[in-house]
Order: sequence, then C-alpha cells, then structure tokens
Amino acid sequence: MPVVVVESPAKAKTINKYLGTGYTVLASYGHVRDLPPKDGSVDTEHDFDMKWEVGTDSAKHVRAIAEALKSDNSLILATDPDREGEAISWHLKEALTKRRAIKKDTAVSRVTFNAITQAAVTEAMANPRDIDAPLVEAYLARRALDYLVGFNLSPVLWRKLPGAKSAGRVQSVCLRLIVEREIEIEAFKAREYWSVKALLATPRGQEFEARLTTLAGKKVDKYDLANETQAEMAVQAINSRDLRVASVEAKPASRNPSAPFMTSTLQQEASRKFGMGAKQCMNAAQRLYEAGHITYMRTDGIDMSPEAVHATRDAIKDRYGPEYVPDSPRMYKNKAKNAQEAHECIRPTDMTKDAPALKLTDTDQRRMYDLIWKRTIACQMEAARMERTTVEIASADGQVGLRATGQVVLFDGFLRVYEEGRDEVVDDDDKRLPQIAEGDATAKRSVTPEQHFTQPPPRYTEATLVKKMEELGIGRPSTYASIVTTIQDREYVRKEQNRLIPEDKGRIVTVFLTNFFRRYVEYDFTAALENELDEVSAGEADYKELLSRFWRDFSAAISETSDLRISEVLDVLDAALAPQLYPPREDGTDPRACPLCGDGSLHLKTSRSGGFVGCSRYPECRYTRPIGGDAAEAGDRVLGEDEQGNEISLRSGRFGPYVQRGEVTEENKKPDRASLPKGWQADEMTLEKALTLLSLPRIVGDHPEGGAIKTNFGRFGPYVMHQGPEDAKPVYANLKDPADVFEMGMNRAVELLAEKRANPGGRGRGAGAKPLKELGEHPTEGGPVNVMDGRYGAYVKWGKVNATLPKETEAQDVTMDVALSLIAEKTAKKAPAKKAPAKKAATKKPAEKKPAARKTPAKKPAETKTAKKA
Repeated sequence: MPVVVVESPAKAKTINKYLGTGYTVLASYGHVRDLPPKDGSVDTEHDFDMKWEVGTDSAKHVRAIAEALKSDNSLILATDPDREGEAISWHLKEALTKRRAIKKDTAVSRVTFNAITQAAVTEAMANPRDIDAPLVEAYLARRALDYLVGFNLSPVLWRKLPGAKSAGRVQSVCLRLIVEREIEIEAFKAREYWSVKALLATPRGQEFEARLTTLAGKKVDKYDLANETQAEMAVQAINSRDLRVASVEAKPASRNPSAPFMTSTLQQEASRKFGMGAKQCMNAAQRLYEAGHITYMRTDGIDMSPEAVHATRDAIKDRYGPEYVPDSPRMYKNKAKNAQEAHECIRPTDMTKDAPALKLTDTDQRRMYDLIWKRTIACQMEAARMERTTVEIASADGQVGLRATGQVVLFDGFLRVYEEGRDEVVDDDDKRLPQIAEGDATAKRSVTPEQHFTQPPPRYTEATLVKKMEELGIGRPSTYASIVTTIQDREYVRKEQNRLIPEDKGRIVTVFLTNFFRRYVEYDFTAALENELDEVSAGEADYKELLSRFWRDFSAAISETSDLRISEVLDVLDAALAPQLYPPREDGTDPRACPLCGDGSLHLKTSRSGGFVGCSRYPECRYTRPIGGDAAEAGDRVLGEDEQGNEISLRSGRFGPYVQRGEVTEENKKPDRASLPKGWQADEMTLEKALTLLSLPRIVGDHPEGGAIKTNFGRFGPYVMHQGPEDAKPVYANLKDPADVFEMGMNRAVELLAEKRANPGGRGRGAGAKPLKELGEHPTEGGPVNVMDGRYGAYVKWGKVNATLPKETEAQDVTMDVALSLIAEKTAKKAPAKKAPAKKAATKKPAEKKPAARKTPAKKPAETKTAKKA
C-alpha cells in the first residue's frame, strides 16, 4: 500500500476515509526537523550551509513512516499546499533518505489539494508532481534569516538590556508599530469643538433630526464652533428664526459585497464580530479545514474556482430566489503580489451546507464556519440598492442652514445574508426620513449643542495590527498569528479589552533597535525583503545571494554594537525617550530634577522587569517611577511628620504609588513602606491616611479562643487573620471591601474566621460557594455551567474547568454561548498537558535504542532556548 504523509492526525483520518484501505495514511505532526539552537547551525563561512536536526518528539513519527515504507516502496507527500507544507515534504524526504528508508527505486511524489474533499483528494492523487524547489528555497531563506537575526541579535539584547528576551526579524517590526502608536497617543493634545443638532417636525407632526451646516451665511466647518459660548450663540440663531425646507434631493445608490475571505480579513472579521485573537481564529479554521468543511485557511488569494462560483450561485438561487443572483458571476482579483502561490480564497467546500446543517458542537468552529459561509454566499449576491435623501433646511434670510440625511433600502441584496464589520464607528446617516416636501415649514422641537473632543489614534487590536502589517507588506498569512502571539508571550505587549498596549520592556527594546539597528526594523526594508523572498519562491532570484547581502551588513552592525558599554546604551535611550520621560513641568523647573530629594537628576535605568526612571543619588534617594503612562510627579511629595519627627512622604514606584516613613540610612536600610490600596488616589493622600496605612496591621481585638485578630493588605488584597494560641496554624479570610481593614468589628471578624475554618478550601472558588448566575447544563457534555465569584473576579465554572471572564464582561451578561466559548478556549490552552502519557510509553522501548537520545546534551544554556524561539 502506498504511504501517504500529511501533517496532522485529524487530516490523516479525513483523507484515509476518502482513499480507503488501499493506502497507509500517516501524520508527521508538523515539521520533523529544525535548526538546533546553537552557534553554527547556519554556517555563514561555508555558503550558508544549514545543519538540521530531527526533534526528539518527531523521531518516532519519522521512524513510523520508515517502517511503513518497508512494506511498500511508494511515498506520497500530501502536506499543506503552501511554502511551509512544501518545506515539510522536503524535510521528510531528506530525513527518510538519510535513514535509508528511501532507496533509489522508491517512488516519491508530491500532491496538493486546496480542500480535503473526495473530489479534491482524488484529483490530486491523479496528478502528482515533484517537490517545488523554488518554494523550498524560499523557506530555507526565511528560516536562515530568522535564525541569523534571532541568534545574533538576541544575545546583544541580553547583554545590553537586562530583562529583554529576544528579537526577531518581523516580530520586532510589529512591536515597533505598537510602540509608535502608543507614543502618538501620549503626545496627542485633544482639541475641543461643538456641533448643534435640531429635532424638527414636518407639518404632519413627524419628527426628524438635522445638523447645523450654515451660520451667518457661511458654511460651518468642524472646528468653527470652538467653545460653549459660540455653540450657544448658534442655538439662539436657530431658535430666533423660522425654518423651511429649501430642497429635497433623492439619489439612487448601491453597495457591493466584500470579497471572500483570505487569512488577514478572516482574522480581522473574527476579531470584530467575536473578539477572537488571531491564534484562536486560526485554530478554529485549522480544525474546520482538517475536517473537510472549508478550503485551506492560510492564503492571501481571493479568487474562487469556477466550480465554486457556480455552486455558490446555485445555492443563492435555491435559498433566496433568482432575484438575488447577479446576471454574471462576480470576479475578484488579488491585490497582493505573488499572493501565497496563487491560493484560492477561504470558502466552504459544500455551499449547500450552512452552519446548522453541519451540527458543529465546538462554539468557535460553529461561529467561524457561519462567518465563512455567509461571506462566501454574500460575495456572489446582487448589490444592495437604496435611495439616499438629502434635505436642506434654511431660514428666510439665509443666515441659518441645516441638513438632514437618510436612506431607504429598496432591495437588500447581499445585506440579507451578511454585512462586514468596521474597526471604527462611522456615522452613515442611514436613518430613514419621514415624508418631506420642498417648501414645508418645520417646527422646532429642540435645539441641542453637543461638546466634542478630537480623539487620539486608537490602540491596535490584533485585527487592526494584522491589517496594518498587510498594508505595509510585512509578514505573510502563515506568520500573522504567530507574530502577534510571540510579542505577547515575550511580555513586550499586553492585551487589555482587546487592545494591544506596549509594556516598558517592549518600549525599551524598540527604542534600542531603532537607534542601533534602525535599518532592520524599518517598514520599507522589511517589506522589500519579503518581496525578495517572494521572488525566490517564484524562481526569479537566488536565495544564497540574498542571504549573503543581508549577512554582510547585519554582521557589521552586530560587531559595532557589541563594543558598547551598558551606560552608553542607556544614555542614547534616555535621550531618545526624553520627550516622553521628562515632559515640561507647569512650574517651569527642570523636568529632570528629582521631585523627591531635589538634588539628584532623573535618568533611565533597566532591570529584569523592564525600564524605569530613577534618581542619580541612589541609594541615598530611592525615587523611581515607570517609564510608560503619566509621569505623575505631582504625586511625589512630603505629607508631614509623625509624632517622632520622621518625615512621611508619598512616592511613585515601579509598581505604583506608596507611602514611606523616613529615609534610607546606614542604620535603617528598609524604612516602613505601604502601597496604596486599590481605589486610593495618590492626589487625595493626606498625612492622616498615610499614618493609618503605615500603622498596619490593625489589631481588631482578642479572639474568644485566645490570640489577636488582625487586618491588613496582602498580595491578594485585604484580609483578616487570627493567630491562635501556641503553635496553631494562622487562619486567613479574604475581605471584599478595602475599608473593612480599618472599620471591621469583632463580631464580623469572628464570623468570617469561623466560616473559613469550617471551609478551609474556600478561597472564592471553594466548594459550597453560591453561583452568581446559573446557566444550566452543558449542551453536549452535561454538567452544570455556572458563573462564580472568585478571588480574582468572576469566572465560568464547568466541572474542573474554570475560565476567567474578560475584564469588560459583567457576570450577569454572560450567556450559555459566551460561557461555552470561554470553556472551549480554556480547554484548548490546557490541551498540551495531555502529551505526558506519551513520555511514559517512550520509557518502555528496548534498551538498545536509548543511546540515540543521549546525543543531544541534557542541559543547554538558557540563551540558546530563547534564540530558538526568536
């Protein structure tokens, strides 16, 4: 039986069903070889020779394929139809040849299919080909470049910037986008402006809204009404005049559907409609592809095969009627150059099956398939036809003019099925207007001024970041999700309310790279390199010449930076960040003067947790503050003295504001300090509040069983505790309200401690806790699904799965669908832990096979592990 190799067991199972018993279908489980994380894996001295190594986990899969080839001397490589898939096939052929599993007479062929369906697989098997050498060379060039950048640049970061983890060829450019957007936001100055709207009524009493467009006979531009006074004058001008309809103009308009999905637009729409991250989106799409429900999901092609177009048009006619089918098929062309080796768009494999017909149980897959099906159906439907109406209202003297706009949908067309989401809210003026005729008098119901402020550019979401990368030509469909995930895993960026915010260490790394390796984080340079790699994949360029040009300049830049001292690097970074770190002060004093001691000057410093600003008089003065966000120097001040004459001060630290008693001296190296509890504002701190904080822990009283009851703030928030007599173990009970630390009485304290003793495991998620909301039984697996209250906030509980709610989601708003989505995401994250049993099986292998595993050193330097990830 011919041996067919694919990447995943799920894909193998589906294909085996189509091929039948005449084939042996095995999975490689992704890439089987990689560059070992050590110096010399890409030999720059010998024509960029690359030394590959079969991974420990992959060895057993290669061995299984080799064993299968003993009974049939025919190998069919059926990995994914893109550059990575071609590379996996090449690696398999090379590894099996090295093992002598492939002999001179072994028939090796390559087949590709864009969808895992009976027809597509059968056609692919009938049309085998050789491995595409230019496509493999493009992969080799990318892998070598990523290795050379990561393995050589990351150690420079480790030495010069403690806390920095790695740098990458595309990852660092992506990080720069996020950091520069944050700097734009911080430098933004809001501008005030006003608008005026009037609620008017027709002679028949029907109301509609119009906005002021003309004042004193002149057109009103956006910033013409700059303050409330001018806005009120405009309101008086409208109220003092009678208004009539000057003209009514109705124009036909149409809207065409969006193109079918490619990788980037799918990720963007999944983010807009479902709040999915790029990785979550691609995981769901991958499972749909492997099950044979959709075409290949890593593509920047938007064209559809003629057969798919006809099938889509037939499905539209059957479901919605012939009036929804345009006279001729809609054709979409790729804007991207060399669009991922001319892949088709992402579409369903069977257009007659919508999401309910597939009966998918996984929430992410169900939502993803529904999105893809609707977008594909819509892209071949008739345009939506509408009528847009503009009504001009004016005073008799022409001094005041207002405009009302609206539209009426005459034929919904593709809108019956699908409408694309938007990243930003736009006023489409799509309200429906009442019947209005020219010359009609309009009655004024109300005239309202509205205050506005210009807004800074929004932070990137994963979707808008992918869109920006696509616009700049940075990255490719197969890399978008991994790039966005990597910068979060490195803790260079955090995600809050679906927005990407740079951490201090991410900002420091970006400023370092833009000052010392600027060329390699430039958008144009990275995009040009991507285009050169596309030329290699098209067979139009030599990949080793590309590597040689890149390495000549890059190695010189590495050598120049290696000789710099950390202090020199920090001086450059400090100067580059000065506008953000040291903004002008209102009192005109030196922005670099230490606000605490007054004698030292502020300077950028680095630590394992990132960058921060500190006083030059350290350790005498321990003033510090974060580099990101507000400087908040007004909060650093002396609050007064305690009864012993010790100075009580408010300070800003790397982890937030805190109060301190006295200064650091030789005798007192660790003065009393207390962080401000949640909800306490630095600008509202007084001496009395500070002394209250510094007096903690507070003794509530003596417990009836002996020992003191105390309250305080800990790493998990406010708590009450009781240390019993002799050597009894102390009991801690969490408090929800920080005010309880200062106000709690004996009765309540004893009651809480008694409850804790009765339920020692109860820490917000303990047994017996009452649900905030009961959602019912899990629809497929059974078991109650509830919303619970925990130490770190509300979460969804199902069996042993606890999924924390997103910050923006309220407990009472959670539905069963939302809960199932959170459970599925949490379960997917835990999935790798299930690999443990495989290791136990490995120990049962015959003793003579063990020495092969010892060829790889048991311990590797921490740097090499990081470099590999880079």
